[in-house]
Amino acid sequence: MKRYRQFEPIVVSDFEATQWHHPVHNHNHYELIYIKHGSGSHYINQIPVAYSVGDVFLLGPEEAHYFAVAEPTRFIFLKFTDMYIHQSGEGSYRGVQHLEYLIKSRETHLPGFRLSDHDRHTIEMIFNVTVSLKHDMLMNEQLIWMQILMLSHILQRNMPELKSIIHRGKDMQAVFCYIHKHIYTPRKLKADVMAAHFNIPGNYIGLYFKRNAGITLRDYISNYRNSLIRQRIDSGRYSLKQIAADFELTDESHVSKLMQKSTGRTK
Repeated sequence: MKRYRQFEPIVVSDFEATQWHHPVHNHNHYELIYIKHGSGSHYINQIPVAYSVGDVFLLGPEEAHYFAVAEPTRFIFLKFTDMYIHQSGEGSYRGVQHLEYLIKSRETHLPGFRLSDHDRHTIEMIFNVTVSLKHDMLMNEQLIWMQILMLSHILQRNMPELKSIIHRGKDMQAVFCYIHKHIYTPRKLKADVMAAHFNIPGNYIGLYFKRNAGITLRDYISNYRNSLIRQRIDSGRYSLKQIAADFELTDESHVSKLMQKSTGRTK
């Protein structure tokens, strides 16, 4: 399978196609794909998904995909690398959180997002702005990144929320999505709070998670949180004080202790 590699932090691609010329491929970056007009099928990991005007897809490096174009289609691709997620600096914590959640839980939205009419219109406007900025990527890169964060906020609120445990095949998917969404709010990740959310006995959720995930609920939450903290530290763009506030930790020393415990280093 062909693997496309992108070295720029952000790339915007806007083109029309009557047929798809790329082979089945994956890539080293993330892609937000918008269908400006046209119709056809989007094959994601060999599963066909019908697409039409206004549809949005978010793909990661693991997804192999291609399009089968039925009607001439205008595609807008917003491609960004993983390292760019933590180059945003101050004032955009919440937007990064929405984007992290979308990326971590994208198995729930690979077929695309079910958008309200109002959000469809807003997303169309955001992509129009993004295309208008692509003529000078060097000057407008930060502005385009702001469009990605706005899109992530809108798409996150259109996620197919999994409110309760009903079907065995979706049990763990629902629990993982809940953890990824609330990783910045420790009080919502307490076992009794999670149990109430899923309407199951409080003493059962820990046993259920360990049996199905092969790791304790506490360890999974800790490992995921620590991986996000490590990414922020490695980016060099966040102070320990900012990270502590972001994750509702006590103070900078709490962050340092977590990193020392998980990796043996703080820098």
